[in-house]
Amino acid sequence: MIFLFPFLRNKHFLVIAICFICITANGQDLEPRAYANVPKGVNTLAVVYGFLRGNVVTDPSLPIAGFTISSHNLGIGYVRTFELANKLARVQVNLPYTSLSGKLKINGRDTSGGRSGLGDTRIRFGINLLGSPALDKKDFRNYQQKTILGVSLVTSVPTGLYYKDKAINIGTHRWAFKPEVGISKRFKNVYAEAYAGVWLYTNNNVYLVSKVEEQKPLFSLQTHVSYYFKNNIWIGFNGNWFNGGETIIDDARSGIPLDNYRIGATFSVPFAKYHSLKLQFNTGAFTNRGLDYNMVSLGYAYIFF
Repeated sequence: MIFLFPFLRNKHFLVIAICFICITANGQDLEPRAYANVPKGVNTLAVVYGFLRGNVVTDPSLPIAGFTISSHNLGIGYVRTFELANKLARVQVNLPYTSLSGKLKINGRDTSGGRSGLGDTRIRFGINLLGSPALDKKDFRNYQQKTILGVSLVTSVPTGLYYKDKAINIGTHRWAFKPEVGISKRFKNVYAEAYAGVWLYTNNNVYLVSKVEEQKPLFSLQTHVSYYFKNNIWIGFNGNWFNGGETIIDDARSGIPLDNYRIGATFSVPFAKYHSLKLQFNTGAFTNRGLDYNMVSLGYAYIFF
C-alpha cells in the first residue's frame, strides 16, 4: 500500500512533502501529515521504493511462524485536493508492485519460494471537517494551522496477485475498508497528530481453493510528532499500535489476535520548487504475532496545479 502525507509552505513557494510506503500488511500504516491543510486544486504524483525484511505476510494473523521474507516494493500514486461543502477534501489512488522471496520451515523441512506482481490498489477519500478551510494557492500563503479535525475512508481493492492454492500471496482476494478520524495540532514549528481507525474485511471464499477465510476488525492507532526547519526540511517521529484482526478459517479460529507496536522516523527535504524527497524507516517495537520486520523507503514527489 502507498500513502501520501502533505505539506509545507513559505513566503516564496509551496512544497507538498509526500511519502508513499509500499508494504503488504494491512493495519500497520505510519502516515505523518495525513490531515494537514494544503491548497485546493493541488495534484501530486509520487514514486516510492521500499525494502522490507522479516516476517512480512499479506495476512499477519494466519498461523505461519518462522517465516522470513525479503520484499522489494515499488509504488506510484496520485492525489488531488478539492473543495467539498467549503471544506478541504482529497482523493488518493495508490498502485503497488511487489517482489518477495523467503524461506519457511514446515515440519522440520526448509522450503523457499517467491512472488512478484501487483498488490491491492488503495483508494483514500478524506475531508477536514474543522480548522482547515479550502483555500486557493494565493490565500493559502497567509494560512496558519492551529487544530484540524478530519475523517477519511480507505478502500483496499483486491487487484493484487493471488493464487487460490497458496497461503502466501501478494494480494488478499477480498475487500477491506478503514474508516478513520484524525486530529492535527500545530505548536510553532512542531506538529502533533493522532489518528484512530479500524480495518473491516470481507470474506475470502477461495482461501486454499475451497475454504472461507474471515478476519475480525483490526483497530489501529497512530501518533506523529514532526519538526519543521526554516529551510523547509522536516523530520518526524512515528508510532503505531494495532490490535485485533483474529483470523477464522471455516468457522474455526486460526492464530491469535494481533497486539503489535511499531516505531519509526521520517525525513523530508525539498530539492527544487515543487519537488521533494522523503526517507522513512520503521521497525517493530513489540510483536506478539507476525509483522516483525524492518522497513526503509525512499520516495520522490512532484506537485502541480
